[in-house]
Amino acid sequence: MGSFSRVALVTGGTVGIGASIAEALLVAGYRVAVNYGRNVDAAHAFEARTGINAYAWNVANWQACSDGVARVQTALGPVEVLINNAGNTRDAMFHKMSVAQWREVIEVDLDGCFNMCRSVIEGMRERQFGRIVNISSVNAMFGPNGQSNYAAAKAGMIGLTKSLAREGASHNITANAIAPGYADTAMVAAIKPDALSQILKSVPAGRLSEPAEIARGVVFLAADESAFINGITLTIDEAKYPS
Repeated sequence: MGSFSRVALVTGGTVGIGASIAEALLVAGYRVAVNYGRNVDAAHAFEARTGINAYAWNVANWQACSDGVARVQTALGPVEVLINNAGNTRDAMFHKMSVAQWREVIEVDLDGCFNMCRSVIEGMRERQFGRIVNISSVNAMFGPNGQSNYAAAKAGMIGLTKSLAREGASHNITANAIAPGYADTAMVAAIKPDALSQILKSVPAGRLSEPAEIARGVVFLAADESAFINGITLTIDEAKYPS
């Protein structure tokens, strides 16, 4: 990108897939900022390791997102690339799922995606440029047991992505989704060993994906040169799931 670099903002960007995305964008020449929720120690460790500034706010809160984006833009300039990676899980079988478990996932994963996109979209339209990449999940497509809240939120992200793609195309704004399979992250590490073993049996490579492999897809979709790739869901996964 030469002497000019675009500003990229990654939510949930201090650990796991989000951290790998932020680091990959930095290497690719972007000026990067990340958001995080509550884990201050992880944020400080990430800043020390990468030199990327981390900003704390709750993506489920509309005003916090608007204010957070303003802070990033004051420090770095207009946000031209947005990666919606923040997410959480509150697993339970549907007949036992509480209203709180449902709402906590929908509010962070899906409402958070809306809040962040809405906070940057007007500026992208004015500048006639934008790249939005929403990190969904293969779970949106096959609906695993005990994750109806997560599957619904991630499927909602894909629908939102497609509408954003249509609305933004004439303004040189693209919106795409990535649906990772099971990656080597703390979230996946919390899966019971027997369940994880069954998952790995369906993966031809016999391993989890690396967060850096997901990040590679993000860098590709975020590029200026990817202007005609719009409204897609890129699945980064080897597993063969039941339909």
